[in-house]
Amino acid sequence: MPHAERTIVIDRPTAQVFDFFTDPANDKAWRPHVKEIAANGPVGIGATIHQVVEGPAGRGIAADIEVTAFDRPNRYAFRVIAGPARPIGDFRFVPSGAGTTVTFSLRAELGMLKGLLMSRPVQSSMDGEMAALDQAKRLIEAS
Repeated sequence: MPHAERTIVIDRPTAQVFDFFTDPANDKAWRPHVKEIAANGPVGIGATIHQVVEGPAGRGIAADIEVTAFDRPNRYAFRVIAGPARPIGDFRFVPSGAGTTVTFSLRAELGMLKGLLMSRPVQSSMDGEMAALDQAKRLIEAS
């Protein structure tokens, strides 16, 4: 089962950090493999976010998201509801001095056949999401 988790500290107030990560308009700036993204209405529990990510050979892959937790400024979670892999993601935000500790985790349960065919690319994608947190940190701290 592919899984990734990372914790970083961002030198900004928790509400500001939460707002950045829960606004889909920011995703293309920090997640380089996102080709399209737009919320279908206000972001909150049950909301869907249309997303297309870069797949093999640059091909676009649908990866729409459903928001499963939205507890400002503490937690934001989602599940992918379109595409071949359907990971579950969870952001936790905790005040840390003048900044915020952000823990982001992703996991995907793949069946036997999908596991054989897709474990490596899904894990690689998840590792890329974790690495992209550095860019999010730069953008938030620069604002």
